[in-house]
Amino acid sequence: MPDAFTHCEQLVRTGDKDRFLATLFAPEKYRRALFALYAFNLEVARVREIAREPLPGEVRLQWWADVLSGAGRGEVAANPVAVALREVVVRYRLPPQILADLIEARRFDLYDEPMPSLAALELYAAKTSSAVIDLAARILSDGRNPAIGELAHHAGIAYAFTGLLRAFPIHAARRQLYVPLEVMQRHHAQTEDVFGAKPTLELRVALAEMRLHARRHLAAARERLGAMPAAVAPAVLPVALVRPSLARMERRRYRLFRISEFAQWRRQWILWRASRSGLARAL
Repeated sequence: MPDAFTHCEQLVRTGDKDRFLATLFAPEKYRRALFALYAFNLEVARVREIAREPLPGEVRLQWWADVLSGAGRGEVAANPVAVALREVVVRYRLPPQILADLIEARRFDLYDEPMPSLAALELYAAKTSSAVIDLAARILSDGRNPAIGELAHHAGIAYAFTGLLRAFPIHAARRQLYVPLEVMQRHHAQTEDVFGAKPTLELRVALAEMRLHARRHLAAARERLGAMPAAVAPAVLPVALVRPSLARMERRRYRLFRISEFAQWRRQWILWRASRSGLARAL
């Protein structure tokens, strides 16, 4: 039977290909810890898919909060992701509040209320995607704070915005809306057009604005790369997929309601090139 960390690696390999591939560019001694962090993030991110309804989803998120606070009982030892995560949190002195805030932010995913504003979406992205980059950087720094807060903030938001745009067809099918109402209303786009899979001009313009915001945060991250310790680059490496993903969405033949992902070989090539030529060129 695989140990807890091997289980985490298998989960990430299947469910989070971007971060799985990026982790292969990290020094081997940190990979198991990174896989544990990413497996936890994956487990929390997909609570809605597993729970289906808000109440069991809330119970599941609270269970993870209890695990991190040390209040978890019984089932913790039987959950390999929880076992691995608790070991990593202690070994690398990961701040519990960052993890707690990540879990709290994920409660939004359980409900069908639309994202109200751009500021709310940026906060959600910062507490989830940016937090994962920050925590991964701490692991790669042997538990020290690498002081890349601003870089992680902007890189994480760019990555989250792009990921949400990639997942737009999935969210639309289950009547979730992460495109802020503020943006939708600015361009007179209708929520029912999203849920009815109608690619109106107004909706296309709203999504184009979201891509602009993603590019703005990507540019802000690029400006801060100079202060980044080289050792933490693998934590930021998945963000190298943002620019080509946005470019793909801006093609004339791009279909809003059809899932379109990079082939595995292309994803690997983008990350390999970024690791060799440097993130500054990739971002």
